[in-house]
Amino acid sequence: MKGFPESNSDPSHNSSRKKLNLNNSSKKILGSVSSEAEPSIGCNKHQKSASSWSGIWPQSLSIFSNLSSSHTKSESKSCSSSCSIRKKSASGKNYYERWRAAVRRVMMNGGSMRRILGFNRTSTSTSNSDIWLLGICYCVAQEGDDVNSSNPTQSEGFAAFVEDFSSRILITYRKGFAPIGDTKYTSDVNWGCMLRSSQMLVAQGFLFHKLGRSWRKCTDKPLDQSYIEILHLFGDSEDSPCSIHNLLQAGKAYGLAPGSWVGPYAMCRTWESLMWSTGSGVLSSAMALYVVSGDEDGERGGAPVLCIEDVSRHCSEFSGGRADWAPLILMVPLVLGLEKVNPRYLPLLIATFTFPQSLGILGGRPGASTYILGVQDENAFYLDPHEVQQVVDIKRDNVDVDTSSYHCNVVRHISLDSIDPSLAIGFYCQDKSDFDDFCIRASELIDQSNGAPLFTIAQTRSSPKPADNHNATEARDCDPIDGLPDDGAENCGQEDDWQLL
Repeated sequence: MKGFPESNSDPSHNSSRKKLNLNNSSKKILGSVSSEAEPSIGCNKHQKSASSWSGIWPQSLSIFSNLSSSHTKSESKSCSSSCSIRKKSASGKNYYERWRAAVRRVMMNGGSMRRILGFNRTSTSTSNSDIWLLGICYCVAQEGDDVNSSNPTQSEGFAAFVEDFSSRILITYRKGFAPIGDTKYTSDVNWGCMLRSSQMLVAQGFLFHKLGRSWRKCTDKPLDQSYIEILHLFGDSEDSPCSIHNLLQAGKAYGLAPGSWVGPYAMCRTWESLMWSTGSGVLSSAMALYVVSGDEDGERGGAPVLCIEDVSRHCSEFSGGRADWAPLILMVPLVLGLEKVNPRYLPLLIATFTFPQSLGILGGRPGASTYILGVQDENAFYLDPHEVQQVVDIKRDNVDVDTSSYHCNVVRHISLDSIDPSLAIGFYCQDKSDFDDFCIRASELIDQSNGAPLFTIAQTRSSPKPADNHNATEARDCDPIDGLPDDGAENCGQEDDWQLL
């Protein structure tokens, strides 16, 4: 890809159940953990515009101390310090004055009273179960620990998890960018969360592709040139190929428009269109992106079908015939229930995070999209795009730029059974062997689904898929791959507990 070095192989990416060597973990900074009733606000250092948000959500009432006279000094502290050290709130007249000031600042930043009053904090998670974060397992319970008295958030395993979590790219609402097209929109506040969540999922794919799954952001070392170039891809201008400006342009055919909210299916198709667009320049030689859809492109329900023959042809066409395969992002839009996720699918969703190819889930609360990137038991860890931040102009060659607003080490989780049933799962396969490994794992998961898989896999179709559209009506006429039941072709059209996409 132009402007990028060749992708390096990453040994950790192909490990089955990788558990990290945690030497020297005692030097790592532990992050805060919060359980929220709904998507909340991230915490990043050096962000004046977001200070009131960071105070509202991580800890109740801490917003008042953020607005106190010590506000300027506190901005220079790290995210973990500012989120874990809380000052006493004021009382009396000062209390109400600061409350009014806090509300005024939040509303000016595009917030709402629901964001201020609509949260319900619960106790911090103290589970000693393993954490799975995008294909890597973290053991938070050390051998010999007393599970009844030990604090898992103080373990070396949790420190390594936070380091990984805080290295993932966070993309949030921005304000102050150039108007989108011919409109007057210079911010995506209150309507762009689905676009931002999808940017996060795809950004992790670029990160894995160029820097490997084991890459971590270091605060005491110069920034990687490839890392800066990836952030540039997701900047907020038409010059950035994966910007919100270009996504909206590519998604017009799927109903995307400034000020309007879209669903995961339209978002996946928009990314597919963008990656194919000749105007995307650098994207045309980066990675292929394939949307796994069901019968009649998902409009009649049914489990989506991943046809290996189609994927192979897609990769070849994407590379212009120069190679038989290309690095690949798979996006699988799903609707797993009416008002909530059918419980039978929860174990399957959790299992996808154990895949080395995992890119997480595009989803969240109804009407409030987030990026889910890890699980522990039935809790989901996520990054939240609903923080309003000033636009940052990231140039490709500027390795000294402040990128703190693109990361967060405040760890938040919600119950997986509370997420919106309309979602999309992402996977990244760096080469053909990695894709084959993914198919093996997915086939095993299908065998464990008791007849209700998230998606199915077929080797070929009886007739070729038209190149000028995404019609998948031939999905029923498919040959199952080895290891799948003989009635796999019938299962391709199964509509058990599925809804319209």
